[in-house]
Amino acid sequence: MTGFVWWLRDSWEMVKRNLIHIRRTPELLLDVTLSPIMFVLLFSFVFGGAINVGSEGGEEASYINFLMAGIFVQTVAFAGIYTGVLLANDLQKGMIDRFRSLPMSQSAVLTGRTVTDLMRATLAVAIMWIVGMLVGFRPEGGLVGNFAAVGIMLLFGFALSWVGVAMGALVRTPEALQGIMFAVVFPLTFVSSAFVPTETMPNWMRIFAENQPMTHVVNAVRDLTLGTDLYAAELPSVIWSVAFLAAFFPLGLWLYRRRTTQ
Repeated sequence: MTGFVWWLRDSWEMVKRNLIHIRRTPELLLDVTLSPIMFVLLFSFVFGGAINVGSEGGEEASYINFLMAGIFVQTVAFAGIYTGVLLANDLQKGMIDRFRSLPMSQSAVLTGRTVTDLMRATLAVAIMWIVGMLVGFRPEGGLVGNFAAVGIMLLFGFALSWVGVAMGALVRTPEALQGIMFAVVFPLTFVSSAFVPTETMPNWMRIFAENQPMTHVVNAVRDLTLGTDLYAAELPSVIWSVAFLAAFFPLGLWLYRRRTTQ
């Protein structure tokens, strides 16, 4: 078989290994199951009555319809970056050294990790979609629009998983990476259009919020799921995701190889 086929087989074996790990340690799914459900319920019922997100057809717009795009993107972003924590954990425990002793493609370790986390993000989207529908979310974008929205958010999550790979190979401990992850992703999520309209922010903050990648992806998902064209953010969101992949895919591979050959 060709080298590419061997790489595919090795990558699939790593995916299966990661899935077995999740089956034996189901708490690894808490960040993509329980946490998003809590965010949906808390923001919808606690803050939903106090936040005005404009109007639809002369009536006040539903906050849950506005909110869900932000929850979707926040969750896949955390799932993507969390790839680095799991990689750092394998590095710290010596699991990667065991893989290096095997006749396998070493890059398959990273591919298997990122594909597994893409599956985790897909599970999170499915769960949130159901919970959102139960509390009033009404995606009126049609089949094509909704599938396109899911594709955009998963592409963004997959791109961020390679950011996580680079960070996981660079940072020495999973605990340090978790601290960095929350310090970076949380501010980017809240200083965006995820939970409130950017028009309510101070001018200096609004400029940043409207031009950062999280806002573009959230706006694209919101337009596609609701069947609106308020933001026209689909192309910018894809460009940001491709840019992250182009930058961090080779960087992640290089940092990983440097870390594992020291």
